Amino acid sequence: MPIPDTNETLLCPSSQPGVPGCRVLGVVQQGSEGPEVEYLNEHLPATPEVFAMASPANPTEVFRLAAECQTRRCPHFDGADCRLATRIVQILPAVVSALPACLIRGRCRWFRQEGPAACRRCPQVTTVNHENSATVQRISGLPPMVRCHQRTDANPLPATA
Repeated sequence: MPIPDTNETLLCPSSQPGVPGCRVLGVVQQGSEGPEVEYLNEHLPATPEVFAMASPANPTEVFRLAAECQTRRCPHFDGADCRLATRIVQILPAVVSALPACLIRGRCRWFRQEGPAACRRCPQVTTVNHENSATVQRISGLPPMVRCHQRTDANPLPATA
């Protein structure tokens, strides 16, 4: 059940580097069932120094980032809702029964829109997924090889990552 909307700016729990106010939401670990996010218990700004800790991998392969929802600048936003959050809830199975500890839940677009169902699936969501299965393509809603899901007007979505 969705949470009532307020006028506050909502946060995207799967943001890209370079979005103003970007912070690290969690670290992607390889679990027995695949990648899983270990959420941080304190705010950590996504600085160049923090991103350097991901080297030689790209920061979005190691970190899940949160920042203000980019609304019209994001290919997942339909003018009212995040279609990515909708597809995650519709397609992915829940991987936790208790809601994970999350520092952004009160302002999270996915939670505000989809409620606890989004949180029960969130730990398995990675910003970069090198698997090009039909399921991953259905969830992302993006053409194959597009790994970046947010763009700015000055930085259009690349054809390849």
